[in-house]
Amino acid sequence: MPNDLGGQLGSAFDAFVSSAVVQMFLTALVFYLFVVWLAAAFWAFRDMHERTENPVLPYLASTLIILFTPFLFYLGVIVYRVVRPSERLGEVYERNLAEEALLAEVEAIKTCPGCDKRVDPEWIICPWCRMRLNRVCPNCERLVGLDWTICAWCGKDFERAAAERQVRAPVPQAAAQAGMAATPARAASSRISDSKPAIGG
Repeated sequence: MPNDLGGQLGSAFDAFVSSAVVQMFLTALVFYLFVVWLAAAFWAFRDMHERTENPVLPYLASTLIILFTPFLFYLGVIVYRVVRPSERLGEVYERNLAEEALLAEVEAIKTCPGCDKRVDPEWIICPWCRMRLNRVCPNCERLVGLDWTICAWCGKDFERAAAERQVRAPVPQAAAQAGMAATPARAASSRISDSKPAIGG
C-alpha cells in the first residue's frame, strides 16, 4: 500500500513536471536567472569602474559574479558589496574639492604675524600689538604689502627708489664736509689779508 501511494505521488509529480505549462515556467525561470546573472555581472563591472581607477578591478568584479553561476550569483553580489571600495570616484573628487575650498577659505583669513589675531586686509597697523601690516605707496597712495618690491596699482619700483635715495644721500654729506673743511681755510686767508698793511696808507 505505501509503495502504491509513493508510486502514485511519483507519477503525479512526473506528470506535473512534464506538463507543457510547468516546462514553460521552468524555462522562463532559468532564462530569467540567466539574464539577472549577466546583469549582476555587468552591474559589478560598472560599479567597480566608478569606484577605482584600476582598469583590471572591474573585470575581476564581474568575473566574481560569473563564477558563482546563475543559481548562486547573489552570494557573489554579497561578497562584492563587502569588498568593494566604499566611495565612488565622483564622491572622492567632491570631498577633495570641499576640503580644498575650506582650506582656501581658512587661508584667506588674514591674521597678524605678531599676535595671530584676525585683522582686516585694509589695516596698516595691528591695533592689538602695533605691528606694521601694510604700507602706503608714495605714488598712488594705495595700500601695498610690506614685502612688495613694486606697486601693483601704479608700477612704482620701491627697490629702485630706495637705491636712488642711497645714491643721493652721500652727496650732500660730502659737500657739507668739503664746506666745513673750506671754512677754516677761508677764515685763515681772511685773517692774513686783514693783517697786511694797506698800500699807500
